[in-house]
Amino acid sequence: MSDHDAAGGESPRILVFATNNISDPGVDLAGSAHMHYPASVVVIPVPCSSGIKPKWIARALDKGFDGVFVAADGTDCAYMLDCTKRTAKVVEEAQRLIREQGGDPARVKMAAICSVCAEPFVSHMEKFSAALAKIKAA
Repeated sequence: MSDHDAAGGESPRILVFATNNISDPGVDLAGSAHMHYPASVVVIPVPCSSGIKPKWIARALDKGFDGVFVAADGTDCAYMLDCTKRTAKVVEEAQRLIREQGGDPARVKMAAICSVCAEPFVSHMEKFSAALAKIKAA
């Protein structure tokens, strides 16, 4: 079964890096609450968003994902006091790599998602999916 966007086209494939203790429970809550977001979203849990490597993001795009979303812990990170700042640098570096490869850096997004942020997560996925569909159509 494929997932389609509002215009009837294939929904963009989005890879989400979600943190084990904070953002992944928020993503799980969206699923357990039966909130709808594109089925083409794939979630990979990681210990801390600041530990993601920019080349992982670029590789995901090279391997066919239309976008990468980093669901960061924000100020709730148990590992790093400056997690948000470090994660923002990871995303900026990934966007730079993508730009150098001739890609659109808008294919990478970051937002803080807390353990009870199911609705914000769904909203981010819907908006990001719509933005990626426009990029694909261009």
